[in-house]
Amino acid sequence: MIYDVFYKNLPYIDLHGYDRESARVKTEDFIIENILLKNKKILIIHGIGQGIVKESVYKVLKRNKSVVSYEIDIYNPGCTIVEIRLK
Repeated sequence: MIYDVFYKNLPYIDLHGYDRESARVKTEDFIIENILLKNKKILIIHGIGQGIVKESVYKVLKRNKSVVSYEIDIYNPGCTIVEIRLK
């Protein structure tokens, strides 16, 4: 399945078990790492739960000027696909 191959090749971070603040810091660091590594697309796994971690991640994505776009994965609402502006 093409869908599986696509995700296996994306750098990703899994934030299951993180609290709001830890998820924020880890997301910011992950974006910076991938800018340096010149990865244009990344995957953030935030889970569904009560939406606390997702809310924290989306605040970071909204404020970060290096983030071109982000969208919830249509096949898995616990993941967000992020496009990064490379410098």
